[in-house]
Amino acid sequence: MNFFLAAIDKASYNSYLQAILTFVSIGGFLAAAIIGSIGWYNSKRPAGWEDAETPGWVPKVAKEEKSKTD
Repeated sequence: MNFFLAAIDKASYNSYLQAILTFVSIGGFLAAAIIGSIGWYNSKRPAGWEDAETPGWVPKVAKEEKSKTD
């Protein structure tokens, strides 16, 4: 009887672990895609992409001004 309980417990732990890793992977992919898109649309565009419009959902990121201190 203990063998069956241990097998059931291990199976539920494995499915729980698999679900958590799947959600973390999907969340990481979405975060990378969103952060990469914000960086892409706020950067200097490569040749051929200069006139591309920025989507409305991308926030404007202000560039830092370099100050001269002599």
